[in-house]
Amino acid sequence: MCLQCSSDDDVVAPDFENGLNDSFEAEPVSETCALLPLLGHKGVVIAADWLATDHKVITASWDRTAILFDAETGEVIQTLSGHDLDLTDVHTHPSHQLVVTSSKDTSFRLWDFRGPNHVLSVFQGHGQTVTTAVFVGSDKVVSGSDDRCIKVWDLKNMHSPLSTIRTDSGINRLSISSNQSTIAVPHDNRHIRLYDINGVRIGRLPRSSRRGHSRMVCSTAWNKDENSSCNLFSCGFDSQLFGWKVSQVSKEGKNKENSNKDNKSS
Repeated sequence: MCLQCSSDDDVVAPDFENGLNDSFEAEPVSETCALLPLLGHKGVVIAADWLATDHKVITASWDRTAILFDAETGEVIQTLSGHDLDLTDVHTHPSHQLVVTSSKDTSFRLWDFRGPNHVLSVFQGHGQTVTTAVFVGSDKVVSGSDDRCIKVWDLKNMHSPLSTIRTDSGINRLSISSNQSTIAVPHDNRHIRLYDINGVRIGRLPRSSRRGHSRMVCSTAWNKDENSSCNLFSCGFDSQLFGWKVSQVSKEGKNKENSNKDNKSS
């Protein structure tokens, strides 16, 4: 099952059991129907994620709130408010009931649902819109911002980042590889760069008139199956979705990423 966000202020969970084309080809997929609409937001729903261990979904919206839903009934469990401006992203912890939301108000917030009294922590670590914040393993968060910085944080000590990566362009929705070792960073300037979790730059994916995005890259996502023909995906404002095979990573200047990719128009 997957979540589909929409500009009409709701979230739907499409049923893909019938007609899913799981090959990465530019062929139409059979029409699917929504299993359950999740209603509650008053603005564009910009992101959604599944909460660990429970049948719950967390959504983020331009109405400045996140909403925790019961995925079986569609009922609103709790509305999370406090951000001063539109939310930009939401992610859940892989094994604990923790949620991190990011916002245009230059902050990201950690919501802890493990106890009866939900704990909220607010972090002001960037100078401009925080475009994304993602959990890494059990004890770290990586945040990215329009201030052109990526910061790695320790959940046990969020007073200052473990490392700061300064780049030459705004950061969009980055992603962490399944082995927790590589950050794929999509940029406003059409590039995708790779860093290790300590902030060391590994390389950059190829980009030319024939290969790579021609406009801003808005998101990356790693395939959990590392043996797949494509283990990294990216999408951009050029209405293109690319699948990349990152087979080997070495230090910059000796970059050996294979640029074998399939693509299709969104």
